[in-house]
Amino acid sequence: LAGGAVVGLLLCLIGAIRSPTQFSFSWMFGFFYFFTLCCGCLFWTIVHHATDAEWSVVVRRQLENMALLLFALFIFAIPILVLRHHLFEWTNIVPGQNTVLDSKREYLNWPFFVFRTVLYFVLLGGVAFFLRRFSVAQDRDGNPRCTVWMRKVAFAGLPTMWGPYIFAGAAGSSMSLLVLVTTALRQAGYLKLVTLEHYHIMGKWMLAFSVFWAYIGFSQYMLQWYANVPEETQFYLVRNTASWWPLSMLLMIGRFFGPFSILLLQGIKKRPHQLCIIAGWIMFMQALDMYLIVLPSLHGTGVHLSIWDFLCPIAIGCSLAFLYLRLIGKTSTFPVRDPRLIESLR
Repeated sequence: LAGGAVVGLLLCLIGAIRSPTQFSFSWMFGFFYFFTLCCGCLFWTIVHHATDAEWSVVVRRQLENMALLLFALFIFAIPILVLRHHLFEWTNIVPGQNTVLDSKREYLNWPFFVFRTVLYFVLLGGVAFFLRRFSVAQDRDGNPRCTVWMRKVAFAGLPTMWGPYIFAGAAGSSMSLLVLVTTALRQAGYLKLVTLEHYHIMGKWMLAFSVFWAYIGFSQYMLQWYANVPEETQFYLVRNTASWWPLSMLLMIGRFFGPFSILLLQGIKKRPHQLCIIAGWIMFMQALDMYLIVLPSLHGTGVHLSIWDFLCPIAIGCSLAFLYLRLIGKTSTFPVRDPRLIESLR
């Protein structure tokens, strides 16, 4: 993995020099995909503490490890900042040229953009770091402080459907990632405490967020279609024409109808290997979703696959996988002294 990460990142450096525009969009696609996975893992960790959940105690450490990778993603966000002129059209427009953009200058200006980026990573990474730190410390002293630290978390509503849409995909795909990681660790001789009931619960969450993703996606589409505001409908017009349309249909069928139909079967959710197939498919659909969000802005006339569309996610993925394996080797694979561990195993 380390070798693959180094080679992949070196090739990406060449791509950034030779084809900066294509590379910048491909890199953003890969970055966005893994960012949603890590944020989803952080979400499930926070939910665990906020609801005082019992079932997730035995798998919580892996969620904490994957959420901590947000620190590495901060490094991977640097190319996006450097190549901003290839990605963000508004960075190339001077004040006074576009009245719509001028009305949003207080929000869409470069210093504030950088400030928000740093702030988001500091907040998200800080929460991930301290939750894992308290959890690991509990392995040594048994202090239950980490079980009550996040119980009074309040979540504020968002003004548009875009945020919930990204959240729904992140939560569902990160739960799918947890299924794959848990199964891999069990096959390697770890996490033998995980039972079929744990898989059943994880499968139910995968089903729930497949439905929620479809609900939010349809609601967003319906509202923007009904309002018929050109600034908003342009997003769907591009993705519903030319060769983007088959991919959009594949996303709709593969991200909702397929997993929904299969995960309704209770037996599937208690068969780890079959559930892993569904989990892998959902993660693939999440990648397709991120691809359809990012790349049409570059290739509006149709799909134009580039080698960087594959190399960038692979390079980022190998790097994160290497760091993750280093993390799991430093601590126990589950919270050994959590007071709710016994309840989690029942």
